[in-house]
Amino acid sequence: MAKNNKIGETISKLLDDRDARVDAAGKSHYLFFHIYFSRYVTFETADFQREMFALTEDEKISMCVIVAFRESGKSSIVTTSYPLWSILGKQHRKFVLILCQTQPKAQQALRNIRWELENNEILREDMGPFQEEAGPWGAQGLVFRDSGAKIAIGSLEQSIRGIRHCEFRPDLIILDDIEDTASVKTQAGRDKTWEWFTGEIIPAGGNAQIFAVGNLLHHDSLLKRIQKHIESCQTPGVYREYPILKNGISLWPGKFPTLDDIEAQRRRIMDRIVWFREFLLEIVPDDDQLILPSWIHYYDELPKEPARQVVMAIDPAISTADGRDFTAMVAAHVYGYRDKIRIYILANMVNARLTFNETIVQAEAMSRTIGGGNKAKIYVEDVAYQKALIQELKRNGNPVEGVSVAGTDKRARLMSVTHLFETGKIFFPRTPMAETLVNQLLGFGVESYNDLADALTLLLHKVMAERDRMPVMAFSFKGEYNGEFDHLPPDEKEYMMNVREQCRNLFLL
Repeated sequence: MAKNNKIGETISKLLDDRDARVDAAGKSHYLFFHIYFSRYVTFETADFQREMFALTEDEKISMCVIVAFRESGKSSIVTTSYPLWSILGKQHRKFVLILCQTQPKAQQALRNIRWELENNEILREDMGPFQEEAGPWGAQGLVFRDSGAKIAIGSLEQSIRGIRHCEFRPDLIILDDIEDTASVKTQAGRDKTWEWFTGEIIPAGGNAQIFAVGNLLHHDSLLKRIQKHIESCQTPGVYREYPILKNGISLWPGKFPTLDDIEAQRRRIMDRIVWFREFLLEIVPDDDQLILPSWIHYYDELPKEPARQVVMAIDPAISTADGRDFTAMVAAHVYGYRDKIRIYILANMVNARLTFNETIVQAEAMSRTIGGGNKAKIYVEDVAYQKALIQELKRNGNPVEGVSVAGTDKRARLMSVTHLFETGKIFFPRTPMAETLVNQLLGFGVESYNDLADALTLLLHKVMAERDRMPVMAFSFKGEYNGEFDHLPPDEKEYMMNVREQCRNLFLL
Protein backbone atom coordinates (compact mmCIF):
# COMPACT_ATOMS: atom_id res chain seq x y z
CA MET A 1 0.00 0.00 0.00
CA ALA A 2 1.18 3.52 -0.67
CA LYS A 3 -0.33 6.91 -0.31
CA ASN A 4 -0.90 8.84 -3.52
CA ASN A 5 0.19 12.45 -3.89
CA LYS A 6 -3.09 13.92 -2.69
CA ILE A 7 -3.14 11.76 0.42
CA GLY A 8 0.52 12.53 0.99
CA GLU A 9 -0.14 16.27 0.93
CA THR A 10 -3.07 15.89 3.34
CA ILE A 11 -1.01 13.84 5.77
CA SER A 12 1.92 16.27 5.63
CA LYS A 13 -0.38 19.07 6.73
CA LEU A 14 -1.95 16.99 9.50
CA LEU A 15 1.41 16.00 10.97
CA ASP A 16 1.92 19.59 12.06
CA ASP A 17 -1.50 19.98 13.67
CA ARG A 18 -2.36 17.41 16.35
CA ASP A 19 -5.99 18.50 16.82
CA ALA A 20 -6.68 18.46 13.09
CA ARG A 21 -4.84 15.15 12.77
CA VAL A 22 -6.82 13.43 15.52
CA ASP A 23 -10.09 14.83 14.17
CA ALA A 24 -9.43 13.74 10.58
CA ALA A 25 -8.07 10.31 11.53
CA GLY A 26 -10.97 9.74 13.88
CA LYS A 27 -13.43 10.07 11.02
CA SER A 28 -11.60 7.78 8.59
CA HIS A 29 -9.89 4.46 9.27
CA TYR A 30 -8.27 4.76 5.86
CA LEU A 31 -6.71 8.10 6.83
CA PHE A 32 -5.86 6.84 10.32
CA PHE A 33 -3.88 3.96 8.81
CA HIS A 34 -1.99 6.20 6.39
CA ILE A 35 -1.09 8.60 9.20
CA TYR A 36 -0.13 6.25 12.01
CA PHE A 37 0.93 3.18 10.03
CA SER A 38 2.64 4.92 7.15
CA ARG A 39 5.64 2.62 7.25
CA TYR A 40 3.31 -0.25 6.21
CA VAL A 41 2.39 1.74 3.11
CA THR A 42 5.00 0.81 0.50
CA PHE A 43 2.76 0.27 -2.54
CA GLU A 44 -0.25 2.12 -3.86
CA THR A 45 -3.36 1.11 -1.99
CA ALA A 46 -5.55 -1.30 -3.97
CA ASP A 47 -9.30 -1.05 -4.41
CA PHE A 48 -9.90 -4.18 -2.36
CA GLN A 49 -7.90 -2.65 0.53
CA ARG A 50 -9.98 0.51 0.32
CA GLU A 51 -13.04 -1.72 0.59
CA MET A 52 -11.60 -3.38 3.70
CA PHE A 53 -11.20 0.04 5.30
CA ALA A 54 -14.76 0.92 4.31
CA LEU A 55 -16.08 -2.29 5.85
CA THR A 56 -14.41 -1.50 9.17
CA GLU A 57 -15.98 1.97 9.14
CA ASP A 58 -19.51 0.68 8.53
CA GLU A 59 -21.15 0.19 11.93
CA LYS A 60 -24.31 -1.24 10.32
CA ILE A 61 -22.46 -4.46 9.46
CA SER A 62 -23.00 -6.93 12.29
CA MET A 63 -20.88 -9.74 10.83
CA CYS A 64 -18.03 -9.43 8.34
CA VAL A 65 -15.83 -12.18 6.93
CA ILE A 66 -12.72 -11.18 4.98
CA VAL A 67 -10.74 -13.85 3.15
CA ALA A 68 -7.70 -12.36 1.44
CA PHE A 69 -4.44 -13.63 0.03
CA ARG A 70 -1.29 -13.78 2.11
CA GLU A 71 0.58 -10.45 2.35
CA SER A 72 -2.56 -8.56 1.33
CA GLY A 73 -2.46 -6.45 4.50
CA LYS A 74 -5.63 -7.93 5.98
CA SER A 75 -4.15 -8.57 9.44
CA SER A 76 -2.42 -5.19 9.55
CA ILE A 77 -5.68 -3.45 8.68
CA VAL A 78 -8.18 -5.51 10.66
CA THR A 79 -6.26 -6.99 13.59
CA THR A 80 -3.64 -4.31 14.35
CA SER A 81 -4.95 -0.97 13.11
CA TYR A 82 -8.70 -1.40 13.41
CA PRO A 83 -8.81 -2.09 17.20
CA LEU A 84 -6.91 1.17 17.80
CA TRP A 85 -8.99 3.22 15.38
CA SER A 86 -12.24 1.78 16.75
CA ILE A 87 -11.26 3.22 20.17
CA LEU A 88 -9.62 6.48 19.09
CA GLY A 89 -11.97 7.16 16.19
CA LYS A 90 -15.63 7.97 15.87
CA GLN A 91 -16.82 4.50 16.86
CA HIS A 92 -15.60 5.02 20.46
CA ARG A 93 -15.39 1.31 21.24
CA LYS A 94 -15.06 0.41 24.89
CA PHE A 95 -14.12 -3.26 24.76
CA VAL A 96 -12.34 -4.81 21.78
CA LEU A 97 -11.70 -8.56 21.92
CA ILE A 98 -9.15 -10.22 19.58
CA LEU A 99 -9.34 -14.01 19.32
CA CYS A 100 -6.82 -16.33 17.68
CA GLN A 101 -6.53 -20.08 17.49
CA THR A 102 -3.96 -20.36 20.27
CA GLN A 103 -2.87 -18.19 23.17
CA PRO A 104 0.66 -17.60 21.75
CA LYS A 105 -0.86 -16.29 18.51
CA ALA A 106 -3.22 -14.06 20.47
CA GLN A 107 -0.33 -12.72 22.54
CA GLN A 108 1.57 -11.93 19.35
CA ALA A 109 -1.41 -9.93 18.08
CA LEU A 110 -1.41 -7.94 21.31
CA ARG A 111 2.37 -7.44 21.16
CA ASN A 112 1.98 -5.94 17.68
CA ILE A 113 -0.48 -3.38 19.02
CA ARG A 114 1.59 -2.70 22.15
CA TRP A 115 4.71 -2.16 20.05
CA GLU A 116 2.91 0.54 18.08
CA LEU A 117 1.81 2.29 21.26
CA GLU A 118 5.30 2.15 22.75
CA ASN A 119 7.42 2.95 19.69
CA ASN A 120 5.18 4.88 17.33
CA GLU A 121 5.78 8.39 18.64
CA ILE A 122 2.90 10.14 16.92
CA LEU A 123 0.48 7.35 17.84
CA ARG A 124 1.68 7.35 21.47
CA GLU A 125 1.24 11.08 21.65
CA ASP A 126 -2.31 10.92 20.29
CA MET A 127 -3.49 7.68 21.95
CA GLY A 128 -1.65 7.29 25.27
CA PRO A 129 -1.26 6.75 28.08
CA PHE A 130 -2.09 3.05 28.42
CA GLN A 131 -1.32 0.22 30.77
CA GLU A 132 -1.11 -3.55 30.44
CA GLU A 133 -3.53 -5.70 32.35
CA ALA A 134 -4.03 -9.43 32.98
CA GLY A 135 -7.64 -10.56 32.97
CA PRO A 136 -9.21 -13.07 35.38
CA TRP A 137 -9.54 -15.68 32.61
CA GLY A 138 -5.88 -15.50 31.64
CA ALA A 139 -6.01 -13.04 28.76
CA GLN A 140 -3.77 -10.03 28.71
CA GLY A 141 -5.15 -6.66 27.78
CA LEU A 142 -4.37 -3.02 27.16
CA VAL A 143 -6.36 -0.36 29.00
CA PHE A 144 -6.54 3.24 27.76
CA ARG A 145 -6.72 5.60 30.72
CA ASP A 146 -8.35 8.57 29.00
CA SER A 147 -11.22 6.70 27.41
CA GLY A 148 -11.44 3.75 29.79
CA ALA A 149 -11.42 1.45 26.76
CA LYS A 150 -9.75 -1.94 26.64
CA ILE A 151 -8.25 -4.30 24.06
CA ALA A 152 -8.17 -7.90 25.30
CA ILE A 153 -7.10 -11.16 23.70
CA GLY A 154 -8.23 -14.76 23.93
CA SER A 155 -8.07 -18.01 22.06
CA LEU A 156 -10.04 -21.01 20.94
CA GLU A 157 -8.64 -22.83 23.97
CA GLN A 158 -10.53 -20.56 26.41
CA SER A 159 -14.09 -19.97 27.47
CA ILE A 160 -15.07 -16.31 27.23
CA ARG A 161 -18.72 -16.62 28.17
CA GLY A 162 -19.77 -13.67 30.32
CA ILE A 163 -16.53 -11.71 29.86
CA ARG A 164 -16.78 -7.98 30.69
CA HIS A 165 -14.61 -4.91 31.05
CA CYS A 166 -16.16 -2.87 33.85
CA GLU A 167 -19.78 -2.58 32.76
CA PHE A 168 -18.96 -3.20 29.11
CA ARG A 169 -19.40 -6.40 27.17
CA PRO A 170 -17.28 -6.75 24.01
CA ASP A 171 -18.54 -4.32 21.35
CA LEU A 172 -16.04 -5.43 18.69
CA ILE A 173 -14.80 -9.02 18.30
CA ILE A 174 -12.06 -9.86 15.82
CA LEU A 175 -11.28 -13.46 14.86
CA ASP A 176 -7.86 -13.81 13.20
CA ASP A 177 -6.91 -17.16 11.60
CA ILE A 178 -8.98 -19.11 14.09
CA GLU A 179 -8.46 -22.39 12.18
CA ASP A 180 -5.58 -24.35 10.67
CA THR A 181 -5.35 -27.40 8.40
CA ALA A 182 -5.34 -29.77 11.38
CA SER A 183 -8.45 -28.33 13.04
CA VAL A 184 -10.54 -28.46 9.84
CA LYS A 185 -9.47 -31.96 8.82
CA THR A 186 -12.30 -33.81 10.57
CA GLN A 187 -16.00 -33.19 11.04
CA ALA A 188 -15.47 -33.34 14.80
CA GLY A 189 -12.83 -30.60 14.64
CA ARG A 190 -14.98 -28.34 12.47
CA ASP A 191 -18.03 -28.90 14.65
CA LYS A 192 -15.99 -28.07 17.75
CA THR A 193 -14.96 -24.70 16.28
CA TRP A 194 -18.52 -23.97 15.16
CA GLU A 195 -19.91 -24.82 18.60
CA TRP A 196 -17.30 -22.53 20.17
CA PHE A 197 -18.29 -19.73 17.80
CA THR A 198 -22.04 -20.09 18.29
CA GLY A 199 -21.91 -21.05 21.97
CA GLU A 200 -19.15 -18.72 23.22
CA ILE A 201 -18.51 -15.87 20.78
CA ILE A 202 -22.03 -14.93 19.74
CA PRO A 203 -23.39 -14.85 23.33
CA ALA A 204 -20.29 -13.05 24.65
CA GLY A 205 -20.65 -10.28 22.11
CA GLY A 206 -24.34 -9.56 22.43
CA ASN A 207 -24.74 -6.78 19.85
CA ALA A 208 -21.02 -6.58 19.07
CA GLN A 209 -19.70 -6.33 15.55
CA ILE A 210 -17.79 -9.45 14.57
CA PHE A 211 -14.95 -9.44 12.04
CA ALA A 212 -13.32 -12.70 10.95
CA VAL A 213 -10.22 -12.82 8.74
CA GLY A 214 -8.36 -15.84 7.43
CA ASN A 215 -7.82 -18.26 4.57
CA LEU A 216 -10.04 -20.96 3.07
CA LEU A 217 -8.90 -24.30 4.43
CA HIS A 218 -11.98 -26.47 3.92
CA HIS A 219 -15.35 -26.24 2.22
CA ASP A 220 -16.99 -26.75 5.63
CA SER A 221 -14.68 -24.49 7.66
CA LEU A 222 -15.95 -21.86 10.08
CA LEU A 223 -15.57 -19.08 7.49
CA LYS A 224 -17.46 -21.09 4.85
CA ARG A 225 -20.23 -21.93 7.32
CA ILE A 226 -20.62 -18.26 8.18
CA GLN A 227 -20.67 -17.48 4.45
CA LYS A 228 -23.55 -19.93 3.93
CA HIS A 229 -25.51 -18.34 6.76
CA ILE A 230 -24.93 -14.86 5.32
CA GLU A 231 -25.78 -15.79 1.72
CA SER A 232 -28.91 -17.70 2.78
CA CYS A 233 -30.01 -14.62 4.78
CA GLN A 234 -29.98 -16.61 8.05
CA THR A 235 -27.42 -14.14 9.41
CA PRO A 236 -27.05 -10.49 8.33
CA GLY A 237 -23.52 -9.73 7.27
CA VAL A 238 -20.92 -9.35 4.53
CA TYR A 239 -18.59 -11.96 3.05
CA ARG A 240 -15.63 -10.94 0.87
CA GLU A 241 -12.93 -12.93 -0.90
CA TYR A 242 -9.83 -11.23 -2.32
CA PRO A 243 -7.53 -13.60 -4.25
CA ILE A 244 -4.28 -12.25 -5.67
CA LEU A 245 -5.59 -12.89 -9.18
CA LYS A 246 -9.22 -12.51 -10.27
CA ASN A 247 -10.42 -13.16 -13.81
CA GLY A 248 -6.81 -12.98 -14.96
CA ILE A 249 -6.30 -9.51 -13.46
CA SER A 250 -4.02 -8.61 -10.55
CA LEU A 251 -6.05 -7.52 -7.53
CA TRP A 252 -3.14 -5.40 -6.29
CA PRO A 253 -1.67 -3.65 -9.34
CA GLY A 254 0.46 -1.42 -7.12
CA LYS A 255 2.49 -4.40 -5.91
CA PHE A 256 1.89 -6.85 -8.76
CA PRO A 257 1.38 -4.71 -11.87
CA THR A 258 1.75 -7.54 -14.41
CA LEU A 259 1.09 -11.26 -14.66
CA ASP A 260 4.86 -11.73 -14.78
CA ASP A 261 5.09 -10.19 -11.32
CA ILE A 262 2.47 -12.61 -10.04
CA GLU A 263 4.28 -15.50 -11.68
CA ALA A 264 7.49 -14.40 -9.98
CA GLN A 265 5.65 -14.43 -6.65
CA ARG A 266 4.37 -17.93 -7.38
CA ARG A 267 7.92 -19.16 -8.03
CA ARG A 268 9.09 -17.67 -4.74
CA ILE A 269 6.38 -19.57 -2.87
CA MET A 270 7.46 -22.88 -4.48
CA ASP A 271 4.81 -24.93 -2.63
CA ARG A 272 1.92 -25.52 -5.05
CA ILE A 273 -0.67 -26.16 -2.33
CA VAL A 274 0.32 -23.02 -0.42
CA TRP A 275 0.00 -20.97 -3.62
CA PHE A 276 -3.48 -22.24 -4.44
CA ARG A 277 -4.73 -22.14 -0.87
CA GLU A 278 -3.23 -18.90 0.45
CA PHE A 279 -2.92 -16.77 -2.68
CA LEU A 280 -5.63 -17.96 -5.09
CA LEU A 281 -7.98 -18.84 -2.19
CA GLU A 282 -8.83 -22.21 -3.67
CA ILE A 283 -9.70 -25.08 -1.36
CA VAL A 284 -7.10 -27.68 -2.23
CA PRO A 285 -8.00 -31.33 -1.56
CA ASP A 286 -5.55 -33.75 -0.04
CA ASP A 287 -3.70 -35.96 -2.50
CA ASP A 288 -5.70 -39.01 -1.44
CA GLN A 289 -9.14 -37.34 -1.57
CA LEU A 290 -11.57 -39.46 -3.60
CA ILE A 291 -14.44 -36.98 -4.09
CA LEU A 292 -13.76 -33.34 -4.93
CA PRO A 293 -16.03 -30.44 -3.89
CA SER A 294 -16.58 -29.44 -7.54
CA TRP A 295 -18.20 -32.84 -8.15
CA ILE A 296 -21.00 -32.21 -5.67
CA HIS A 297 -24.27 -31.07 -7.26
CA TYR A 298 -27.54 -30.11 -5.59
CA TYR A 299 -31.20 -29.96 -6.56
CA ASP A 300 -34.14 -27.93 -5.29
CA GLU A 301 -36.92 -30.12 -6.70
CA LEU A 302 -37.12 -33.70 -7.91
CA PRO A 303 -37.76 -34.18 -11.65
CA LYS A 304 -41.42 -34.15 -12.69
CA GLU A 305 -41.10 -37.44 -14.57
CA PRO A 306 -41.70 -40.65 -12.60
CA ALA A 307 -38.58 -42.32 -11.26
CA ARG A 308 -37.82 -45.68 -12.83
CA GLN A 309 -36.41 -46.94 -9.55
CA VAL A 310 -36.90 -46.01 -5.88
CA VAL A 311 -34.38 -47.70 -3.61
CA MET A 312 -32.68 -47.42 -0.23
CA ALA A 313 -29.58 -48.90 1.35
CA ILE A 314 -28.73 -49.57 4.99
CA ASP A 315 -25.35 -49.66 6.71
CA PRO A 316 -26.26 -51.04 10.17
CA ALA A 317 -24.15 -50.54 13.27
CA ILE A 318 -23.53 -53.32 15.75
CA SER A 319 -23.71 -51.29 18.96
CA THR A 320 -25.52 -48.20 20.24
CA ALA A 321 -22.69 -47.31 22.62
CA ASP A 322 -21.16 -43.84 22.41
CA GLY A 323 -18.22 -43.72 20.05
CA ARG A 324 -19.43 -46.63 17.93
CA ASP A 325 -20.64 -46.32 14.34
CA PHE A 326 -24.09 -45.05 13.43
CA THR A 327 -26.79 -46.93 11.58
CA ALA A 328 -27.16 -45.11 8.28
CA MET A 329 -29.95 -45.26 5.69
CA VAL A 330 -29.82 -43.48 2.34
CA ALA A 331 -32.51 -43.48 -0.34
CA ALA A 332 -32.65 -42.34 -3.97
CA HIS A 333 -34.82 -41.84 -7.04
CA VAL A 334 -33.18 -43.16 -10.19
CA TYR A 335 -33.91 -41.83 -13.68
CA GLY A 336 -32.67 -42.93 -17.09
CA TYR A 337 -30.31 -45.65 -18.22
CA ARG A 338 -26.67 -46.01 -19.15
CA ASP A 339 -24.95 -42.68 -19.85
CA LYS A 340 -28.17 -40.78 -19.15
CA ILE A 341 -28.65 -42.16 -15.68
CA ARG A 342 -29.40 -39.59 -12.96
CA ILE A 343 -29.50 -40.40 -9.27
CA TYR A 344 -31.29 -38.03 -6.90
CA ILE A 345 -30.49 -38.65 -3.25
CA LEU A 346 -33.61 -38.14 -1.17
CA ALA A 347 -33.87 -35.97 1.91
CA ASN A 348 -35.10 -39.04 3.82
CA MET A 349 -31.96 -40.19 5.62
CA VAL A 350 -31.18 -41.85 8.93
CA ASN A 351 -27.89 -41.43 10.77
CA ALA A 352 -28.34 -42.52 14.38
CA ARG A 353 -27.36 -45.11 16.96
CA LEU A 354 -30.27 -47.57 16.82
CA THR A 355 -31.05 -50.89 18.46
CA PHE A 356 -31.87 -53.88 16.27
CA ASN A 357 -35.62 -53.37 16.69
CA GLU A 358 -35.34 -49.63 16.11
CA THR A 359 -33.46 -50.33 12.89
CA ILE A 360 -36.27 -52.61 11.70
CA VAL A 361 -38.93 -49.99 12.49
CA GLN A 362 -36.98 -47.14 10.83
CA ALA A 363 -36.20 -49.22 7.73
CA GLU A 364 -39.81 -50.28 7.19
CA ALA A 365 -41.14 -46.77 7.76
CA MET A 366 -38.59 -45.25 5.38
CA SER A 367 -39.32 -47.90 2.73
CA ARG A 368 -43.04 -47.12 2.80
CA THR A 369 -42.44 -43.34 2.82
CA ILE A 370 -40.16 -43.19 -0.20
CA GLY A 371 -42.30 -45.81 -1.98
CA GLY A 372 -45.37 -43.62 -1.71
CA GLY A 373 -47.24 -46.20 0.33
CA ASN A 374 -45.68 -49.18 -1.39
CA LYS A 375 -42.55 -50.80 -0.03
CA ALA A 376 -39.38 -49.65 -1.81
CA LYS A 377 -36.47 -52.01 -2.39
CA ILE A 378 -34.02 -52.25 0.51
CA TYR A 379 -30.34 -53.19 0.12
CA VAL A 380 -28.32 -54.36 3.10
CA GLU A 381 -24.69 -55.45 3.16
CA ASP A 382 -24.77 -59.24 3.52
CA VAL A 383 -22.10 -59.92 6.13
CA ALA A 384 -21.97 -60.89 9.82
CA TYR A 385 -24.55 -59.03 11.95
CA GLN A 386 -26.38 -57.71 8.89
CA LYS A 387 -27.63 -61.23 7.98
CA ALA A 388 -30.01 -61.19 10.96
CA LEU A 389 -31.37 -57.83 9.84
CA ILE A 390 -31.96 -59.13 6.31
CA GLN A 391 -33.77 -62.21 7.60
CA GLU A 392 -36.03 -60.19 9.90
CA LEU A 393 -36.93 -57.69 7.17
CA LYS A 394 -37.77 -60.57 4.82
CA ARG A 395 -39.87 -62.24 7.52
CA ASN A 396 -41.91 -59.03 7.75
CA GLY A 397 -42.58 -59.09 4.00
CA ASN A 398 -40.15 -56.36 2.94
CA PRO A 399 -38.45 -56.41 -0.49
CA VAL A 400 -34.93 -56.66 0.92
CA GLU A 401 -31.79 -57.93 -0.77
CA GLY A 402 -28.49 -58.78 0.82
CA VAL A 403 -25.50 -57.42 -1.07
CA SER A 404 -22.14 -59.17 -0.96
CA VAL A 405 -19.10 -56.89 -1.01
CA ALA A 406 -16.77 -59.77 -1.91
CA GLY A 407 -14.04 -58.78 0.52
CA THR A 408 -13.37 -55.33 -1.00
CA ASP A 409 -12.61 -52.52 1.43
CA LYS A 410 -14.77 -49.43 1.79
CA ARG A 411 -12.31 -47.13 0.09
CA ALA A 412 -12.06 -49.36 -2.96
CA ARG A 413 -15.84 -49.57 -3.21
CA LEU A 414 -16.25 -45.80 -3.11
CA MET A 415 -13.42 -45.35 -5.59
CA SER A 416 -15.22 -47.59 -8.08
CA VAL A 417 -18.23 -45.20 -8.26
CA THR A 418 -16.41 -41.86 -8.16
CA HIS A 419 -17.05 -41.44 -11.90
CA LEU A 420 -20.74 -40.92 -11.10
CA PHE A 421 -19.85 -37.87 -9.01
CA GLU A 422 -17.27 -36.56 -11.47
CA THR A 423 -19.66 -36.77 -14.43
CA GLY A 424 -22.50 -35.08 -12.58
CA LYS A 425 -24.85 -38.06 -12.32
CA ILE A 426 -25.60 -37.63 -8.62
CA PHE A 427 -27.63 -34.84 -7.02
CA PHE A 428 -28.10 -34.01 -3.34
CA PRO A 429 -30.91 -32.20 -1.48
CA ARG A 430 -30.11 -29.02 0.41
CA THR A 431 -30.55 -30.35 3.94
CA PRO A 432 -28.29 -30.52 7.01
CA MET A 433 -28.24 -34.33 6.89
CA ALA A 434 -27.25 -34.24 3.22
CA GLU A 435 -24.38 -31.91 4.17
CA THR A 436 -23.24 -34.49 6.72
CA LEU A 437 -23.23 -37.09 3.93
CA VAL A 438 -21.33 -34.75 1.60
CA ASN A 439 -18.75 -34.04 4.30
CA GLN A 440 -18.22 -37.76 4.82
CA LEU A 441 -17.68 -38.21 1.08
CA LEU A 442 -15.25 -35.31 0.78
CA GLY A 443 -13.34 -36.37 3.88
CA PHE A 444 -13.54 -40.12 3.34
CA GLY A 445 -10.70 -41.84 5.16
CA VAL A 446 -10.16 -38.83 7.44
CA GLU A 447 -13.56 -38.23 9.02
CA SER A 448 -14.26 -40.16 12.20
CA TYR A 449 -17.54 -41.50 10.81
CA ASN A 450 -18.43 -42.52 7.26
CA ASP A 451 -21.64 -44.53 7.77
CA LEU A 452 -23.81 -42.41 5.42
CA ALA A 453 -21.08 -42.57 2.78
CA ASP A 454 -20.93 -46.37 3.15
CA ALA A 455 -24.70 -46.67 2.76
CA LEU A 456 -24.64 -44.46 -0.34
CA THR A 457 -21.77 -46.47 -1.84
CA LEU A 458 -23.77 -49.68 -1.38
CA LEU A 459 -26.79 -48.07 -3.03
CA LEU A 460 -24.76 -46.81 -5.99
CA HIS A 461 -23.21 -50.22 -6.62
CA LYS A 462 -26.65 -51.82 -6.86
CA VAL A 463 -28.03 -49.01 -9.01
CA MET A 464 -25.11 -49.40 -11.42
CA ALA A 465 -25.64 -53.15 -11.56
CA GLU A 466 -29.28 -52.56 -12.48
CA ARG A 467 -28.81 -49.58 -14.77
CA ASP A 468 -28.60 -51.59 -18.01
CA ARG A 469 -31.58 -53.78 -17.27
CA MET A 470 -34.48 -52.52 -19.35
CA PRO A 471 -38.01 -53.65 -18.51
CA VAL A 472 -38.99 -56.92 -20.19
CA MET A 473 -41.40 -55.91 -22.92
CA ALA A 474 -42.87 -57.53 -26.00
CA PHE A 475 -42.90 -55.31 -29.04
CA SER A 476 -43.15 -55.53 -32.80
CA PHE A 477 -40.20 -54.47 -34.92
CA LYS A 478 -41.93 -55.33 -38.17
CA GLY A 479 -43.75 -52.62 -40.05
CA GLU A 480 -44.50 -49.18 -38.65
CA TYR A 481 -44.07 -48.16 -35.01
CA ASN A 482 -47.35 -48.66 -33.16
CA GLY A 483 -46.72 -46.52 -30.08
CA GLU A 484 -45.97 -49.29 -27.58
CA PHE A 485 -43.25 -47.17 -25.90
CA ASP A 486 -45.15 -43.92 -25.57
CA HIS A 487 -45.95 -44.52 -21.92
CA LEU A 488 -42.27 -44.71 -20.97
CA PRO A 489 -40.18 -41.78 -19.66
CA PRO A 490 -38.25 -40.01 -22.45
CA ASP A 491 -34.88 -41.71 -21.74
CA GLU A 492 -36.41 -45.18 -21.70
CA LYS A 493 -38.49 -44.52 -24.79
CA GLU A 494 -35.42 -43.32 -26.69
CA TYR A 495 -33.49 -46.41 -25.66
CA MET A 496 -36.30 -48.81 -26.61
CA MET A 497 -36.74 -47.08 -29.97
CA ASN A 498 -33.03 -47.66 -30.64
CA VAL A 499 -33.39 -51.35 -29.68
CA ARG A 500 -36.39 -51.67 -31.99
CA GLU A 501 -34.45 -50.10 -34.85
CA GLN A 502 -31.51 -52.44 -34.32
CA CYS A 503 -33.83 -55.44 -34.29
CA ARG A 504 -35.56 -54.17 -37.41
CA ASN A 505 -32.20 -53.81 -39.22
CA LEU A 506 -31.25 -57.36 -38.23
CA PHE A 507 -34.62 -58.63 -39.46
CA LEU A 508 -34.22 -56.88 -42.81
CA LEU A 509 -30.79 -58.46 -43.23
